Amino acid sequence: MRIAIVGAGLAGLSLARILHVHGIGACVYERDPSPHARSQGGTLDLHPESGQYALVAAGLAEQFYALARSEGEEHKIFSPSGDLLVHRVPDATGRRPEIDRTDLRDLLIGSLPAAAIHWGAQVVAVEDGAAGGWQLSLADGTRSECDLLVGADGGSSLLRARLTDVAPSYLSSYAQMSIPDVDRTHPELARLVGHGSLWALGHNQNLTAQRESSGLVRVSAMVRSTGPWRPAGRSEVLQRYADWSPSLTALVQAADDPAVAREIRVTPPGMGWSSHPSLTLVGDAAHLMPPVGEGANQALRDAADLAAEVIANPDDPAGAIARYETQMRARIGPIERDSAKMEKLILSATALVDMVRFFTRPAIREPSGAATS
Repeated sequence: MRIAIVGAGLAGLSLARILHVHGIGACVYERDPSPHARSQGGTLDLHPESGQYALVAAGLAEQFYALARSEGEEHKIFSPSGDLLVHRVPDATGRRPEIDRTDLRDLLIGSLPAAAIHWGAQVVAVEDGAAGGWQLSLADGTRSECDLLVGADGGSSLLRARLTDVAPSYLSSYAQMSIPDVDRTHPELARLVGHGSLWALGHNQNLTAQRESSGLVRVSAMVRSTGPWRPAGRSEVLQRYADWSPSLTALVQAADDPAVAREIRVTPPGMGWSSHPSLTLVGDAAHLMPPVGEGANQALRDAADLAAEVIANPDDPAGAIARYETQMRARIGPIERDSAKMEKLILSATALVDMVRFFTRPAIREPSGAATS
């Protein structure tokens, strides 16, 4: 069976890796020309039942724990006036250690044969194959065929449109900046952020900061707006937060320009499609959620569950896909609803009160991580 995976993100690479461990080859097509052609985002806290589960299935748990940082679970919540209201320091167990997204992706890339990943291979169209399956057309004019096609091509998935006409809708905006080598360049801000993440929550907007293992701090200014917010640079971001404490806006002041404007888009909770015998979706292509700590985890779990079905039923791809999609929808439904509620909470008029209450409840042991997953 010829398997093609479109997208070399965490979901596509984990799927290829788990299949590879069981002697099943897959070709991964990635539009980026190289692994580090663009930034891969901040850090991730991987959950035992999803992200870590997938890495165990991939045979990479030991390597993951060697790279992960339990101290990265440290979490602070500030008021706009600069008051520290929540400070959670992880215990020694480190159930949800942080790992830089780039480090995790590099781990997955290195675990695959070099020939398995086709870089600079943008899939621009898919058509029915002559003998069943699919024919892929690439931007460079080449073509390839497969029997089973998996869309791991993210929120703007090309392959999603083959299964459903539902498109992602706009939710909110944020501006992203970074402070390199924070311990050396701004030690006071390094102490402010700590080893993990910082949230400052206000009225329909917030500031977050998250430390990576390299000492780089990613700063995000997120706002709820009816349409995209595209600040021209740090000065415009600072104007938006003019009435916030200088101790917090110092994070923006210290960050490099330009401020990169980004939009958060989501697919509707419960989005489904009629199962196709040779095409399915994983990760953001299947369920694009707000970045509140579950996106990467559920993408990895998708990969593990789909791989398990294909491994167990190599002669029945249609059945494997149908079973995977049934399991995925049952699992993802409550998580989509909870993620939507969390995103609404952190960008509401009462965000500060609500989130302090959420993170100080006795039953809550660890934060789910900064809003970058």
